[in-house]
Amino acid sequence: MSTGLIIALIVIVAAVLVVAAVLTLRGRGQQHGRGLKRRFGPEYDRAVARHDGDEKAAERELAERVERHGSLREQPLEPAQRQRYEERWTAAQERFVDSPREAVAEADRLLAELAKDRGFPDGGQYEEQFAALSVHHAHHVHGYRRVHTVAGARVNADRDGDGRVDTEEMREAMVEARALFEDLIGSHRREESRTTTDVRAGESRDGRDNGRGQHTWAFNRRHAKGS
Repeated sequence: MSTGLIIALIVIVAAVLVVAAVLTLRGRGQQHGRGLKRRFGPEYDRAVARHDGDEKAAERELAERVERHGSLREQPLEPAQRQRYEERWTAAQERFVDSPREAVAEADRLLAELAKDRGFPDGGQYEEQFAALSVHHAHHVHGYRRVHTVAGARVNADRDGDGRVDTEEMREAMVEARALFEDLIGSHRREESRTTTDVRAGESRDGRDNGRGQHTWAFNRRHAKGS
């Protein structure tokens, strides 16, 4: 075999190995991206939007969150803790009717404290706490972002007008944040284990909810006063 033929064969083999390596890395990258999209759901799309459509940059950010917080183990709540949080959330919902801003601020504080008690970073480090929550409660964490943003925002007089638009935004933030609250409190797991008899026992005689269910928060904008 001539030297030239040997060199040609070496070049061909090297080229094949390079192409194979590129295809393997590309496949792993696509699989990694799909995994992150499945894990983070809507939060994946929001990360892409924050990075102006750059999926790779968004995936690097989300992968870093998983690396930092993926091993976190949520701590259980004592029954007394759970009851106190449920009572505070119910009180915040009731307070919204007369003082929506104060109610949203309380919801923001409540979620931060509840997350800390479940083992997440301290609420004083909001960004880090949010990042950790997004790894474990990605489909509901946006509600926390909304109440936190609304609670810290100043009123824009030109936008608020007579207050109805701003109040509606606060109501929507509270409604969305409730999903994360229920996720953290673990009430959905208790509800799944309850029998039909238990559910009926929790209702009043006229069939209305007893005040603990999700539908107690289904009031509309007419029920809340402007802030």
